[in-house]
Amino acid sequence: MRGTGVQLRKRLPSLTALLTLEAVLRRRSFTAAAADLGVTQAAVSRQIAALEEELGQALFLRKHRGIEPTAACLLLGSCLAQNFTDIADTIDAVKSSARDVVTIGATVAFSSFWLLPRLAAFRRRNPGVQVRVVSQDTKIDLGSGEIDLVVRYGRSPFSDGTVIASTGDVIFPVCSPDYLEQRQQGPLSTADDFIEAEVSDRSWYSWRYWLAQNAGHLEIRPTLQFTHYTEAISAARAGQGAALGWGVLVQSFLDEGSLVRIGTLELAAEGRYNVMLPLKARRRFAVDEAAAWIADALQGGS
Repeated sequence: MRGTGVQLRKRLPSLTALLTLEAVLRRRSFTAAAADLGVTQAAVSRQIAALEEELGQALFLRKHRGIEPTAACLLLGSCLAQNFTDIADTIDAVKSSARDVVTIGATVAFSSFWLLPRLAAFRRRNPGVQVRVVSQDTKIDLGSGEIDLVVRYGRSPFSDGTVIASTGDVIFPVCSPDYLEQRQQGPLSTADDFIEAEVSDRSWYSWRYWLAQNAGHLEIRPTLQFTHYTEAISAARAGQGAALGWGVLVQSFLDEGSLVRIGTLELAAEGRYNVMLPLKARRRFAVDEAAAWIADALQGGS
């Protein structure tokens, strides 16, 4: 890599000369370019002359009332203008990262069970970025301009955003280790305590639906019902019965041992968790970093 850098420096003219050329082309005047650069007209002339000598050809035709760039000069100038703009934009993005804010939207369950435990890792990698999390179970509209990126469960395509990554999920019964030890071994039965999340969003699966796919003969009535999935899982961790565990959401509880699976039956979810950006997203360092980090972590990076 070091050798490559040396060769690159040998191939490129002076950066000062290139900046001078870009200014002269932009202003079509040595005098105006000198004013922009804060140097004398003589200094501009010297830089252009040195660049012409290195390139082995004239860059401007000197006329009585001004200068006219050659075809080679226009070609080089177009490249310089675009690349200097890209460099300036990147530097601005890096500088702004120290005060940049990224707003992430997700459901309450996804924020509580998946996102929040992992935010510390993102903040360690990006200490200057401020993170704002908007948690709500109603649909978050990316078109409002208030959310930079969202993790939305469902099926693409979506009218208000672009999916940059997605992953599926499986649903299976979970309970606390104590409850598993107390219950009778074997498949689920009417003797079990069933914990239900009665959320308005019907993309959450009910016990009735899950059992119809895996144990169609079993008719049960939930013992506990909650309006939020987070409460249903908390009750299951507290040993009050069996809840339906969405693998992506409850994996951390399985890893730590506060939840265990009941049996081996599971149901593949029809939708996917989608990492989405607004259709007209403005590129910012914090948003790019957060989107890439969530996409990688959700697809198995961490």
